[in-house]
Amino acid sequence: MPQAKAASTRRSSKSSTSSGSSPQRAAPKPSPAAPGPDDAPAAASPWAPVSHRERQREAKRNAVLQAAAQLFNERGFHATSLDDIAARLNVTKPTLYYYVKNKDEILLQCVRQGLDMMLEGIEASRAAGGKAIDQLMTCMQVYARIVTMDFGMCLIRVGDEQVPPESRKELRRLKSAIDQEFRRLVAEGVAEGSIQPCDPKITAFVIAGALSWIGRWYQPGGEYTAEQVAQQCIATLCDGVLRRPARAAVSEVVPAPAAQRKVGGAKAKSPARSGKT
Repeated sequence: MPQAKAASTRRSSKSSTSSGSSPQRAAPKPSPAAPGPDDAPAAASPWAPVSHRERQREAKRNAVLQAAAQLFNERGFHATSLDDIAARLNVTKPTLYYYVKNKDEILLQCVRQGLDMMLEGIEASRAAGGKAIDQLMTCMQVYARIVTMDFGMCLIRVGDEQVPPESRKELRRLKSAIDQEFRRLVAEGVAEGSIQPCDPKITAFVIAGALSWIGRWYQPGGEYTAEQVAQQCIATLCDGVLRRPARAAVSEVVPAPAAQRKVGGAKAKSPARSGKT
């Protein structure tokens, strides 16, 4: 049939055109799939990173110790309660237990802080080197400065006798290390000739005892700054309180009375008095 043949011819020509020299049409791109639950952005955590939380906890724990040391210095250990410490920090008493176990532990840590500060300062002066007298002066300055601070003052005013017995031995060992360092420097100063001969043990006791007492009577905001107090106390310890004029200048500074002077080997006579008054 002619019509059927023509239709077949048109279909064949169309097919040939589609697969022949004419360029192929690009296949349509698939439409993007709808986002699933795994593709959603991660939710922001309201908690800080672990390292940041640890730093915050340590800072808050130090604030507890600082406030406690101040109150112990002001009122005494036994007259200070955990409620007092919490009130100064504007927190509740149960909050404190997240950072410390009890008041005894707080005192132990306060005293240890003061001792550690002193030992670190003394060790730094030793590492700096120099003559024994220079190291001794630096140690004295460190000691005097720290006993005017909260933890150092707590170490002096409260004392280790109020620390739990199991910790007392360790604290006294640390105190002994400070004493031994003073003794060593005094002995070396005597050997090098910068310190007059003395008993290093007694001299170390005198130095530490005098400087420790600053922590009992010093009041921040008073007439003298902590630095001025340290300088004056150290100067008194090193120079003494007696004035010692040079021997060669004694005769010039304090001349002999006229009646005691000799003229040609004989005492000078006092001029005769006239009858006038």
